[in-house]
Amino acid sequence: MKYYIIAGEASGDLHASNLMRALKKSDSQAEFRFWGGDLMQEQGGEMVKHYRELAFMGFIEVLFNLKTILKNIAICKEDITRFNPDAVIFIDYPGFNLRIAKWAKEEGYQTHYYISPQIWAWKENRIKAIKRDIDHMYVILPFEKEFYEEKHNFPVHFVGHPLIDAIGQKELPDLPAIKKKYQLDERPIIAVLPGSRKQEISKMLEVMLSITPEFPDYQFVIAGAPSQDKEFYAPFIKQKNIKLIMNKTYDVLSLSHAAMVTSGTATLETALFKIPEVVCYKGSYISYQIARRIVNLDYISLVNLIMNREVVKELIQDDFNTKTLKKEFKKILEDENRTRIFKDYFELEKKLGGKGASEKTAQLIINAIKE
Repeated sequence: MKYYIIAGEASGDLHASNLMRALKKSDSQAEFRFWGGDLMQEQGGEMVKHYRELAFMGFIEVLFNLKTILKNIAICKEDITRFNPDAVIFIDYPGFNLRIAKWAKEEGYQTHYYISPQIWAWKENRIKAIKRDIDHMYVILPFEKEFYEEKHNFPVHFVGHPLIDAIGQKELPDLPAIKKKYQLDERPIIAVLPGSRKQEISKMLEVMLSITPEFPDYQFVIAGAPSQDKEFYAPFIKQKNIKLIMNKTYDVLSLSHAAMVTSGTATLETALFKIPEVVCYKGSYISYQIARRIVNLDYISLVNLIMNREVVKELIQDDFNTKTLKKEFKKILEDENRTRIFKDYFELEKKLGGKGASEKTAQLIINAIKE
């Protein structure tokens, strides 16, 4: 069968690649055409565009790049028509994907959405488009099933969170080899995860690294995003106890004692590695002012949202500064706080529904096509 998959971010590339692997196990004739990244490319098929060309962040940034976005939408529609897939599969990325879904549904393609848009946070009115344009929805957060089915009378499949599988499949790194390769010493490692887009990295990394002189007994390792070049990070590395490891985030986390993490999927990944963390976020002034008026959430990190309480500290916008970050980071290095965080992390993992998200979703998609 033929599958057309659209992922617009690094996390989508990860989840889509695991879904592709699962689809191939159950469908030996699987053909793929996709918008995504390097991990999807490793699974075979034809890439139309890399997510690096699609990543526009924030209200103002999207407005400035509207012409490019509309051009990409037109290209995508034409490409789907030429490929004529048995199913179009959307991976999060709702601003783009819901536009394509409306067209695809009208054209008679079977539409599947894996990794639900976070309409429970904002733009809840998108439920109308989802109910109209999406044939099958696969959700990965436990509260999403209740949100869709009880609040909006739209049946969905809760398949569990794919990060559990992605992390479980990861082999433990060779610590001595990594230390030698990247010239790391014996001090405990602090992971620095500043995001994957240039815009957010530029806003986050300088403040994150500003606290390093206060912690000489630790070494800080930046987890470089696969969507960026090594040279992009060079201007931020001004102290000797800072290293950069490119495209090896899970290796960095598996070696780390604590972490500073930009809000996003990485906050949940860090928690599943059982690494105490401080969650950070800072956007452009205008985008933040708009967001705070329309986003209806008590928390921004997936960890706290799933647990419905503060498990990890969140430093947002003006609270994200050197003084406050240093204060909160000291707390997660204390044994008493670390013990509490570890207990919360184990409870979090139980809530996420166990292993096999990719396999469950793949089988549901194949069954739907056959039916």
